[in-house]
Amino acid sequence: MLFPAEANLVEAALNLAATLPENDEHTVAAAAMDANGEIYTGVNVYHFSGGPCAELVVLGIAAAQGSAPLVSIVAAGHDGRGILAPCGRCRQTLIDYFPDIAVIMPSWPGEEGPTSIRISRLLPGTYRRPGRSSRPRVVYFSARYFDDVRLGRKTSTVRWNDPVELGPATLVFEFAETPRSIPGEVLGIRAVQMATLMAEADTAHGPGAGDQYLTALRQHYPDLNPEDQLEEVSFATRLDQI
Repeated sequence: MLFPAEANLVEAALNLAATLPENDEHTVAAAAMDANGEIYTGVNVYHFSGGPCAELVVLGIAAAQGSAPLVSIVAAGHDGRGILAPCGRCRQTLIDYFPDIAVIMPSWPGEEGPTSIRISRLLPGTYRRPGRSSRPRVVYFSARYFDDVRLGRKTSTVRWNDPVELGPATLVFEFAETPRSIPGEVLGIRAVQMATLMAEADTAHGPGAGDQYLTALRQHYPDLNPEDQLEEVSFATRLDQI
């Protein structure tokens, strides 16, 4: 299931693909969205020497226009081929430049229809190019937390198989008609077992609070179990950077 903003992104790629001429030079369109909801589009440039895929063209176009960190990308083929999965080269490039970007796939096991998948899941255990640690990072939240984060009422979050790094980050709130974002910084990361968090919740809020906490987290991570290892992430907003 896609957020409305992601559905709009797919529409932009499909519409551009539908305009491509009947030749072998430009056969794929791509669209990318940044943390402010701006959309950038481009097409591939086929050449026997190895011309760039549409996704890579879009990265350059977004950079030329001074985009915020890119948060979602999709490619679509001409001749009605629909959404296309990225090739291996594009996956490696995306994870090097935007390690938290979501890629809209034509299908995904256990899901119905096009599905948004974080690039780290498309390239697990990948080689990470040295010197890329300073690339812009994105931490995603449900849109319902926007006011709590902005006003400082929420300063921590829990992640499971969803890597976060210390340092500056864009806090992005997924995705109604357009994403909203706040400059922020990840201050601390604590590795902790879910069972420990449940016990802490019981101590702080009374018996049963831990089970309620697990149930709430399963809205985001349906397969989460008490024995799983998570990361508890503390963060702060940097509203002075807006």
